[in-house]
Amino acid sequence: MKLRKVQDGLLYGIMAVSLAVVAGILLSLLAYILFQSAGFFNLSFIFKSAEEGGVFPMVLTTFYVAMVSLLIALPVGIVTAVFLNEYSGNTPLIRLLRLAIETLAGIPSIIYGLFGLLMFCRVFKFGQSIIAGALTLSIMILPVIIRTVEESLKTIPGSFREGSFSLGAAKFQTIFFVVIPPALPGIVTSAILAVGRVVGESAPVLLTVGITRNLPRSIFESGRTLTIHLYYLTKEAINPEDFGIAFATAAVLIILVLVINTATKIITWAFRRRMGGNE
Repeated sequence: MKLRKVQDGLLYGIMAVSLAVVAGILLSLLAYILFQSAGFFNLSFIFKSAEEGGVFPMVLTTFYVAMVSLLIALPVGIVTAVFLNEYSGNTPLIRLLRLAIETLAGIPSIIYGLFGLLMFCRVFKFGQSIIAGALTLSIMILPVIIRTVEESLKTIPGSFREGSFSLGAAKFQTIFFVVIPPALPGIVTSAILAVGRVVGESAPVLLTVGITRNLPRSIFESGRTLTIHLYYLTKEAINPEDFGIAFATAAVLIILVLVINTATKIITWAFRRRMGGNE
């Protein structure tokens, strides 16, 4: 009994140390970036144009790319996840579809960029534009959405479906009114995680969206996202002020990712509370 307690205590200590190390790395990274961006990072920096040394056009381009990608990928991902979990069996065609999803998840992002450059920029003649980048990234985030939504659907007890069928509801009615509402936290999580990945991508965006620092007036214009802007700022930096602006841009990007991750937790918690679930 004492040996088991010692083992439990040792494992608990290892987990606590690991958690402290991870938290320390994150806090050190944030502190270093914020320290290096001191004097440059402020509200005016976020809302200034590129000519004035700000990042507002890049923030807007990043927002456009993320939202259009999500609007394209989310419906397709949800329908695919519902089909895989509620309708499909273990046929060779379904196994092939699952293999395709796994393959999409493992393809390097630069390959997506090359595909988007050839298909959407040249074949569909969108050129380097926000819509071309969004179409490319929507394919890239599909596996994230499908996996997350499908796992969320699997957590819904089978008794929910059986009770609905016993009351005379059709398959579609059961899925739409009984299965999907409790799975909404997972669906919201998949959407926000997909947005987080889009915000952090660089290679596909560089090839399909472009590097123009203009303020985009529509999704059919070229632009420059925060990640690409940070890359060019670092590449062209010569003076200490240049590095300060680069670190300020990095601070904006990190804060954006933190806001997305925090929003995931808050929205998921709110849905679970509303549905009567527990953390």
